[in-house]
Amino acid sequence: MSDAFYVGAVGLQTQQRALDGIANNIANVNTPAFKRVQLRFSDVVAGRPVDVATPDLRQLPADVAGVMLDTQFMLNEQGQLERTGQQLDIAIDGQGFMELMGPGGQTLLWRGGALKVNDDGQLATSHGVALRAAITVPGDASAIEIGKDGVVRVRVPDSADPVELGQIQLVRVNDPSAVSRLDGGLYRVDDASALSEAVPGEDGTGMLVQGSIEQSNVALTDEMVRLMLVQRAYAANAQIVQAADQLMGIANGLRR
Repeated sequence: MSDAFYVGAVGLQTQQRALDGIANNIANVNTPAFKRVQLRFSDVVAGRPVDVATPDLRQLPADVAGVMLDTQFMLNEQGQLERTGQQLDIAIDGQGFMELMGPGGQTLLWRGGALKVNDDGQLATSHGVALRAAITVPGDASAIEIGKDGVVRVRVPDSADPVELGQIQLVRVNDPSAVSRLDGGLYRVDDASALSEAVPGEDGTGMLVQGSIEQSNVALTDEMVRLMLVQRAYAANAQIVQAADQLMGIANGLRR
């Protein structure tokens, strides 16, 4: 009888994690450059029984029966580009990420959004995280031009032609499982070998698009269908626990 409780508890926990992932996707349907989470279920084949008091699948032995839920960021799935006309809005049309200089020199990844000139004169995200390219904009610059190849130019009063300040490089993620999501549309990769640097438009990377912002790659209708399926699976596992509890009550009543 305890096996029924275990099966129901494992199912409830797994479906709850799936609900959390889908709910997060739906909540960020309007978040620029948000990358949805893909849910993948897999079987865990058993060789021996398990203690019912162990609810966390990640702490169970490898030979335990049940189901595992794996989540993967759909990093290479392009969101729709929306034209804004703002010179400091930037997006990537295709694969790749821009590198940012995080706290303590940590490398962060960014799909684009609104740029600004921070207090040090460098191009940075709207949250103040500077680009790793360390592009410094003169205080008297009247316009900023970002080419598809990532080259940044500005117009200054004492020059008839635009002045080149530097180039924004892109990186590709070789192993999406090594990526963890942070707040503010940022990502972190602990292993630098999982990244490949390239000039925009080369080695499979996309091109930069100035004056545009990439929208989320979440399709609301698809997420709602997944949500209904997971909710029904959750209800089915709850019924297993309820039925096991009723049978246990009957068995206890027979002993009296």
